[in-house]
Amino acid sequence: MSRGELLSVMSTAIPVTALLLGCCFAAVTAAAQIPLGPSDIANRLLAAHNGERAKVGVPPLQWDANLAVAAASYGPALASLGRLQHSPRANRPGQRENLWRGTRGAFSPEQMVANWVEEKAYFQAGLFPYVSNTGNWTDVAHYTQLIWRSTTRVGCATHASGNTEYLICRYSPPGNTDGKPVP
Repeated sequence: MSRGELLSVMSTAIPVTALLLGCCFAAVTAAAQIPLGPSDIANRLLAAHNGERAKVGVPPLQWDANLAVAAASYGPALASLGRLQHSPRANRPGQRENLWRGTRGAFSPEQMVANWVEEKAYFQAGLFPYVSNTGNWTDVAHYTQLIWRSTTRVGCATHASGNTEYLICRYSPPGNTDGKPVP
């Protein structure tokens, strides 16, 4: 299991429907078990992204419903794989993608994004891909996309399957471009 996958040790999970953020479904958070509207989830994901971006001095992202739709379209395929695997770049031109998975209903939107933010422990500013103090850029790739200066839009979706929940976020213009400075 890769470090990027976060699996819960919590034994309880509550049902969460496949969620297209910014559209028309409802979700429930495990922590408070309070029904939230899709715009609440989208706002929380966006705030989690922008909070980290503010810490490194890059402009905030804007929510993009088209990116959210694109992210949602990959949910069923990702669930059928049963593991994290990025969608083919040919299927998402002009977009980058961050993926997360955990126990269904056990994590808040902020906790999901925080998993990517944890990679900053291995991050060192520089030219991509030479931005990891481990020598392996993949150890920080979710974090660097999240804080990529020229990325201006994000759209995310969750997809639940069995006891597993996936978060798919799509970013545009894409980050993690060789030779470009991070942040």
